[in-house]
Amino acid sequence: MNWVINGIKSSMKLEKYSMSFTTGGIFHQESIQITALYLDFMDWSAVRDYVHTENVLQTRTISTAKKRYREINTRLQQLNLKELETLAESSAHDQKYLLWLAICRRYPFIGDFSIEVIRERYITLKSDLHYEDYDFFFSKKAESHPELEKIKRSSQNKLRQVLFKMLREADLLLDNNLINAAMLTPQLINLISASNSNDLLFFPVFDSELAG
Repeated sequence: MNWVINGIKSSMKLEKYSMSFTTGGIFHQESIQITALYLDFMDWSAVRDYVHTENVLQTRTISTAKKRYREINTRLQQLNLKELETLAESSAHDQKYLLWLAICRRYPFIGDFSIEVIRERYITLKSDLHYEDYDFFFSKKAESHPELEKIKRSSQNKLRQVLFKMLREADLLLDNNLINAAMLTPQLINLISASNSNDLLFFPVFDSELAG
């Protein structure tokens, strides 16, 4: 299987990074709830109204509910209908991988980090991942993405903390900072490939395991 890695890198270099992923983690259970509602309503506006009216996310304030729903919604909208249907019906393991896929699509910065740092370290048998790896990547990307230079140090630390939290919740990073290989099923590989085979590069896995 041929990967167009250079094509991904060159295209993403021109895109301004969105760095608004400081809200929570992967929102596993909440995302499954909202996905089920969407598959019932097939209308994101109706889902939003229902979530807020019924306080589906069980937040204490309306502002928190809106912020959390908005974040989950923008991620889920990165998945096509077949992917959403699979998300609603699959195992918790596969659900986490699909949510990670949605996060990487939503945030190209995270997608690039997954490909250029996490997966690269994994396939070159460097099994650990630390804050220093993130900091080096951030500094490197700031050279071609001036929007990163405007982020305060405290915000940078928050972004780093949340990203590592999401990696652990997605079962891609262990508590001892070892990269946890993605155990993608053939069904999941085919599902993701049907949309964009390059998206499989978001996961720490060897090419031979993706060839099927």
